[in-house]
Amino acid sequence: MSQEILHVIVLSVVSLTVLFLLTKMMGYRQMSELSLFDYINGITIGSIAAELATNLEDYHRPLTGMIVYGIVTVLLSELTEKSICARRFLNGKPLVLLHHGVIYEKNLKKAKIDLNELLEQCRVSGYFDISKLQAIVLEGNGRLSFLPKVTDRPVTVNDLNLKPEDEDLTAVLVLDGHMMEHNLQHSGKDKKWLTTQLHALGFSEVKDVLLATCDLNNKLSVFPKTAHEHSEDILD
Repeated sequence: MSQEILHVIVLSVVSLTVLFLLTKMMGYRQMSELSLFDYINGITIGSIAAELATNLEDYHRPLTGMIVYGIVTVLLSELTEKSICARRFLNGKPLVLLHHGVIYEKNLKKAKIDLNELLEQCRVSGYFDISKLQAIVLEGNGRLSFLPKVTDRPVTVNDLNLKPEDEDLTAVLVLDGHMMEHNLQHSGKDKKWLTTQLHALGFSEVKDVLLATCDLNNKLSVFPKTAHEHSEDILD
């Protein structure tokens, strides 16, 4: 029994190693932006790797299958680089869902997206008013791209001919009611400074603060804890 368990452990390590090498060979896109083919291929290789870890007798079969899938993926990747038709067939092509104030229902049906989901994706991307969008495009990887109307696009620094100072990441000083002492020290602040700032904003204790951040200009942004919930259902 112990020998069988050891065999499973060894095969598990082998499957993980082969899976890691295949992923490196196929490229990091497997881990981030998945096309339809990448998604199917990733699931299949993962299933074969799981079988390899538990198939004690015919382990060479799933191992061969993993290697074949990896090689085919690399070959198809080379093909999509050279052929636009193959690229569109395997990776998909963009689909316009909205343009110039017109929502294309047929394209929504092709994408298997209903209006509620479309509105939800708009809100997730920061667009609560769909009428302010010039176009919405469904990309081949399944993500939605949004193009705001010219009148609703934010003004850039180049538009104003300004030369602002460089900015850096904001430091989280309070997280879920707990003071982040390491971040305080890293940002050149101390407990006394933070306590004074919070008192000035009406917070008697740190535990009353859900989140507090500070930028390079010492601007403190504080979000209080609250037991209330937003009950107005106006988004659906």
